[in-house]
Amino acid sequence: MVATSPASTPALKRSVGRRMLLVFVIGDILGAGIYALTGKVAGQVGGAIWIPFLLAFGLAALTATAYAELVGRYPRAAGAAVYAQRAFGRPFVTFLVAFAVLMSGITSASAAARAFGGDYLAELVTVPTLVAAWAFVLVVAVVNAVGVSESVRVNLVLTAIEVTGLVVILVIGARAFLAGEGDPGRAMTLSSDGPVWMAVLGGTALAFYALLGFEDSVNLAEECRHPRNDFPRALFGGIAVAGLIYLAVAFTTSMLVDTATLAESTGPLLEVVRVAGLVFPPWLFALIALVAVSNTALINMIMASRVVYGMSREGIVPSWLGRVDRRRRTPWVAIAFTTVIALTLVSTGDLSGLADTTVLLLLLVFAVVNVSVLVLRRRPEDRDARIEGDGPRGFRAPTWAPVAGAVVSLVLASPLTGRSGDVYARAGLLLGIGVVLYVVNRLFVGPARQADAIDASAPTDSP
Repeated sequence: MVATSPASTPALKRSVGRRMLLVFVIGDILGAGIYALTGKVAGQVGGAIWIPFLLAFGLAALTATAYAELVGRYPRAAGAAVYAQRAFGRPFVTFLVAFAVLMSGITSASAAARAFGGDYLAELVTVPTLVAAWAFVLVVAVVNAVGVSESVRVNLVLTAIEVTGLVVILVIGARAFLAGEGDPGRAMTLSSDGPVWMAVLGGTALAFYALLGFEDSVNLAEECRHPRNDFPRALFGGIAVAGLIYLAVAFTTSMLVDTATLAESTGPLLEVVRVAGLVFPPWLFALIALVAVSNTALINMIMASRVVYGMSREGIVPSWLGRVDRRRRTPWVAIAFTTVIALTLVSTGDLSGLADTTVLLLLLVFAVVNVSVLVLRRRPEDRDARIEGDGPRGFRAPTWAPVAGAVVSLVLASPLTGRSGDVYARAGLLLGIGVVLYVVNRLFVGPARQADAIDASAPTDSP
C-alpha cells in the first residue's frame, strides 16, 4: 500500500473554466439549505431570520479570503488538507482535517437526501423516505462518475432551475410588499425562549449550512484551467450573489408566513407559494425544490470523492483509493467509497441533525484553514507549480480577515450556540472512525513509506 506516483497514473483533466467555476460555487451554495432549513432558523430566532443569514454570510466571506489566498499557492485537489500539511507538517493533523472535510461533504449530501423525501416530495408522490434517499444517492454517484465537466454541466442546468425557484419567491415577495400584503414587521422581530444573543448564535450556526459550498470548489483546483486567477473571482462572486438572494428570500418568507408554520415545515418555501396571490402550481415549485436539493448532494459528493483522491495522492490513505479511470479520467474508486458511506449515513439521523453536524465539522476545518494562511505567510515563497496562463501572484487576504475568521469559527463551533449534545457526539464518532483508519494505515504503510509517498505526490514544474 504505497501511494502511486503521479507519472504512473493519469492526471485529472483541466476542463473547468472561470464561468463554469462561478456557476459551481453558486450552485453549491444555492440548494438544500435555503429550501429546507429556513423554517428551522425561524424556530430559533423568530421572524428576523435574515439576521442569522447575514451573519453567516459575513463568516463565509472572512473564511473565503483564506481559501482564495491558499488555493493560489497550492492548487491541489485535497484543499484544506494540503494547507494543513504545508502549515503544520503533522500527518495526523492533516488526516483529521481531510477526514473532517470528507465527512462534512457526505453528511451534507445525506442531509440533502433526507430533505429530498420531505414535504416537497410529498407534494408530488408518496414514497418511503429511505427508499427515495438511497435511489437519490445512487443516481448522484452515476453522474459523478461520468466526468467532472459533465457533472458541472449538469450542475449548470440544476443551478438554473433552482435559481428559477428562488426568483419565484422573490417575485412573490416583491408583489406582496408593493401591494401591502403580509407583515413586514414580523420580519424585523427577534424572539426566543432564552437569551436573544444565544438564539442568534444558534440560528447563525444553522443558517451557515445554507452558505456552505464555497469551500468545495477548492477541491477542483487540479481540474481548473487557471486556478490562481479564476478562484478568487469565482469565490467572492458566488458568495455575493448567493448572499443577496438569501437575504431577500429570508425576508420574504418571514413576511408572508407565520413563524409557527415555518418552524414545523420541512418545505418552508412551499408555504410561501401556497399563500401567494400569484397563480403558481405548488407541485411545480416542489419539483424545483427537489432539483435544488439534488444539486446540493451532487456537488458535495463531487467534493468528497476529490478529497479522498487527494488524500491518496498525499499518502495519507491507501493508494488504491486514488485510482483514476483512464477513459473518463475520474476517481472512480473514491466515488464508490464515498457513495457507500453516504448510503450508510442516510439511514440514520434527521435533516437538522445531519445539517448541524456538517456545520460543526466545517467550522473546525475553517478555524484550521484561517490559522494556516497566517502560518504559511511566515515562510519563504514555496508556491506550487504554476499553471500556464496564470499570473505570478495570487490573491492576498488582509491579515485581520483570517484572524477574525478563526475566532468566529471557534465561537460558532462552541456550546454557546445551544447545539445539541447529539451533534457533538455524532461528529466525535465520525472523527474517531478517522483516527482508527489513520492508525491502521500507518501500521501498513509505516512512517518512512508514508513520507516517501507524500514526497512522490509533491507537485512538479509542469501542469
